[in-house]
Amino acid sequence: MLNIIEERLAVSNILVLDGAFATELEARGFSVNDALWSAKAIFERPDLVRDVHLDYLRAGADIVTSASYQATVEGFVKKGFTEEQAAALIVRSVELAREARDIYCLESLADEYHAHEEFTRGSCERCAPAQRRSLGEEPLVAASVGPYGAYLADGSEYRGDYDVDEDALTAFHADRLALLAEGQPDLLACETLPCLPEARAIVRALREKKIHIPAWFSFSCRDGAHISDGTPIADCARFLAGVPEAAAIGVNCTAPQYIEDLIRAIRRETDKPVVVYPNSGEDYSASDKSWHGTAEDFAAGARRWRDAGARIIGGCCRTSPRDIAGIAAWAKA
Repeated sequence: MLNIIEERLAVSNILVLDGAFATELEARGFSVNDALWSAKAIFERPDLVRDVHLDYLRAGADIVTSASYQATVEGFVKKGFTEEQAAALIVRSVELAREARDIYCLESLADEYHAHEEFTRGSCERCAPAQRRSLGEEPLVAASVGPYGAYLADGSEYRGDYDVDEDALTAFHADRLALLAEGQPDLLACETLPCLPEARAIVRALREKKIHIPAWFSFSCRDGAHISDGTPIADCARFLAGVPEAAAIGVNCTAPQYIEDLIRAIRRETDKPVVVYPNSGEDYSASDKSWHGTAEDFAAGARRWRDAGARIIGGCCRTSPRDIAGIAAWAKA
């Protein structure tokens, strides 16, 4: 039986993923300078969370990712929530993405009705291509599963130098995965993984909790051949190639100039779809928590990643709905 990614890619050459969430919240005036990072918005500004998801859908995203990257029971409890409240917030993160999808689908139906009426009169200038989706092809919701280092909020998600073993990583992810599954996402986005033991731990956690939701596994990378802790990306792809739970394998939160080589390295090890969503091309300074440099032409870069073999393409830090609209413009032409 095909998983939902395989089903969609059987009829679409490319699936368009959404872009950055935390930096998009910042662009709209919401501070994420907190140990919870973007997860703070789940309880402070759920309306804004929903709006960001909705704007990515309007830009043409086929998949939106929940605001749960840095959401953990432990993190919410440190903020003063009870364990029950914390668990509900994790579930809520997925529900907000699903609500945004529902709103978008209602808008699409209204526009399809409008398009039909205007077509009969020979004019349909108001209908955007991203809103012309056939019934039964609604966008997908992926629950974000951030790495252990995101919970630590110490930058170790980009190093992978955790002071815990694989058993501890499995225990850390297991209950959170079960809560995210309660939100009924279509997919799990196991992302920004800096080390192979964490990917193995997530696979173990999925099996322990008997979670049968297709997952993609994407790694943060230091160059065109290695993930953040120095492990070759080829080793990660080789391991996940034999993992039924892994519906796609790829790279995120990585500089754009490395993406083509990383795609090729993954494709040499597996036939599974490759997912890529790099950063904008700007550099982040951890010392002053600011971005420097110039963003790349993201839509043009995305064409090269498609040509190298990526099938699911979006953006990570500092990308926006405009960047996703640029990808959708050629991917859905």
